[in-house]
Amino acid sequence: MVRVAIVGTGGIAGSCHIPALAAQAHRAEVVAAVDVDEGRVKAFCAEYAVPAAYTSLEEMLEAERPDLVHICTPPFLHAAQVVACLRAGAWVWCEKPLCLSLAEYDAIAAAEGAAGPYSSVVFQHRFGSGARHLRELVAGGALGRPLVALCTTTWFRDHDYFAVPWRGKWDTEGGGPTMGHGIHQMDLMLSVLGEWEEVRAMAGRLDRDTEAEDVSMAIVRFANGAMASVVNSLLSRREESYLRFDFADATVELSHLYGYRNADWTSTSPLWQPGEDVPSSHTAQLADLLDAFERGERPPVSGPEARGTLELVAGLYASALTGRPVTRAELTPDSPFHHQMNGGMAL
Repeated sequence: MVRVAIVGTGGIAGSCHIPALAAQAHRAEVVAAVDVDEGRVKAFCAEYAVPAAYTSLEEMLEAERPDLVHICTPPFLHAAQVVACLRAGAWVWCEKPLCLSLAEYDAIAAAEGAAGPYSSVVFQHRFGSGARHLRELVAGGALGRPLVALCTTTWFRDHDYFAVPWRGKWDTEGGGPTMGHGIHQMDLMLSVLGEWEEVRAMAGRLDRDTEAEDVSMAIVRFANGAMASVVNSLLSRREESYLRFDFADATVELSHLYGYRNADWTSTSPLWQPGEDVPSSHTAQLADLLDAFERGERPPVSGPEARGTLELVAGLYASALTGRPVTRAELTPDSPFHHQMNGGMAL
């Protein structure tokens, strides 16, 4: 059995991670939970029959020696907690964003071992049957070469949402909807279209009292020549997560909100037959992560693969804040946007 610990016992831990772990109860068991709020972690452990409650990550790592740690804390805590777990010999599955900068990402990568432990980020939309089927068709050339894409995350969060002290701030959330919300759709887009090369973007704070943006828009050029339009908003009353891929021989579309099933996909191609209906979910991704753990292999959405998504976010912010096109090759340690998503600039 894989010994699992959960760090952070807020809403996402109970609503997404516990059900995912329950589906893998034949090979994974939750042995401990951690939260700085003693009352909350004890209530969580009582509700979900978790044997041990801790208020210190370090004490838990020393006492329990878990194989895998789920990080469900606010974004500004992720990097240090992920590194601590890796150094203790535990694999890590962390809620997005894995960290707040490319520099932090590189520090996490340096803490991994050549053969593990590894860290992986929660990007569950890659793991539904529709996305898997689309990538298979693209890899086989069945849809023709990719040409145009639309990637839209138009959600709504009211003013009270940002009353939580860490939200909407560069130092604690890493940005606005680009980093904290639309990153899921952008990651799915990248998993289909591959590496990006150039981004031209704008970002604005149109209505919410935040440091970072509440809207961003971008045009992205990919290494294969395809071009994409990206919109991220928290001001949109009719909420939608939408992706459209136009290939030389077919169009494939996905419209959903926080998760999809096969019925949420449409295509002009007669080859579109995703088969078994596996929803995009923490449950689907955790199955793949545990498969990799059992094989001793790097899990999906980790290492260079996951870094590419964070690079796109950094590039988008760099373009929006400097007012010029930004290439992926520019995001080296010499760039201020390597060390902070806003490059130290105010929006």
